[in-house]
Amino acid sequence: MHLTKEEEQILNGEHGETLQKAIEILVALGDIYDADGLIPIKSAQIAGVSYKTIGDAGLEWISDLEGEVKVPAILNPAGMDLENWNEMDISKDFARKQQEIIDAYRKLGVNTKCTCTPYYLEGFDTEYGDHLAWSESSAVSYANSVIGARTNREGGPSALSAALIGKTANYGYHLDENRIPDVSITVECELTGSDYGALGYQTGMMVGNRVPLFHLKNTPSSDELKALGASMAATGAVALYHVDGVTPETQNIGFEQPSENITIEADQIQEVYNTNSDIQNSDEIIALGCPHCSGDELEYIAQLLDNKQVDRDVWICTSREVADKNSQIIDRIEKSGAMVVCDTCMIVSPASENYNMMMVNSGKALNYVPGMCKIPSKFGSIMDCIREAGDNNRNNKN
Repeated sequence: MHLTKEEEQILNGEHGETLQKAIEILVALGDIYDADGLIPIKSAQIAGVSYKTIGDAGLEWISDLEGEVKVPAILNPAGMDLENWNEMDISKDFARKQQEIIDAYRKLGVNTKCTCTPYYLEGFDTEYGDHLAWSESSAVSYANSVIGARTNREGGPSALSAALIGKTANYGYHLDENRIPDVSITVECELTGSDYGALGYQTGMMVGNRVPLFHLKNTPSSDELKALGASMAATGAVALYHVDGVTPETQNIGFEQPSENITIEADQIQEVYNTNSDIQNSDEIIALGCPHCSGDELEYIAQLLDNKQVDRDVWICTSREVADKNSQIIDRIEKSGAMVVCDTCMIVSPASENYNMMMVNSGKALNYVPGMCKIPSKFGSIMDCIREAGDNNRNNKN
């Protein structure tokens, strides 16, 4: 790798131990993937936030760092709602450790809004062609695919290192040649809403870490694209996909049809809805918002819950900023007995382990919940989930 004079000084420790450690991580990655050098980034999004996932070792590593990030940087979801953790039945010890993690990141100048959808936040604008260092799989997919920005799927340490240096290694999806689709997906049925999460759940397993080009019968919304990418990143390792005529690079660049084509039929989408659908459990939680809900999704959920009461625990996960901007919608949701949860999600919070079953509208959550939360999961649309949440909803077919 070619390093500038300043980068060489940082690598030699002339700017302190923390920056030396940070650039060592970036250079090591660059060497592994044959990067020609480091490139400036516009922002970073850092995983490794929940105490459930990083534990004491991660807390100790972050706490030992000194310095300040060079670019806007934000955190992935924590293990609890940072303001209302007690309502989630989080232990005081966990809450204390989680807050120490947040404080350690804050000391480094990281914005401690915790979300997997940073593209919704003010001051975190992301545009076509921007180079980023993001680490949450669904955020990476959305940035690369829906926005047309450029980021690899960074680990937590490498994303934090990039934030501290203000640069990342120039390899992978930062390069034009690695953004060309190499498998085509033709969907033979019309899709809506959570169908896109089901599509991603199936195709992620099929394409692995390749770049798919989708041919769809209808035009998806940004929320539907979010669900598609999140699911593929979970069941496979898809960090970039294209939708013919929809996503920006198919319009700005255009691609030849890949030689390999996979066809998806309606029955394959239905298979995802059938996952554990026969399991009934009274100690079941309904959890929506993986990735975090947008304002439009919150409004739709509120409409379904208006004048209804839920008879089991319902979590609606979103970022605190989106919740604050939609406070009246939040009030409507919570009037039903459902709980809007900020800063965290059903996957990285230990509170999920207090239940015996989880119903989700997310292909990503469907895949991760059994391993991360140690309970079975089943899949449905947002409307299916709301119907399941209360007796007086189940007969409502509207």
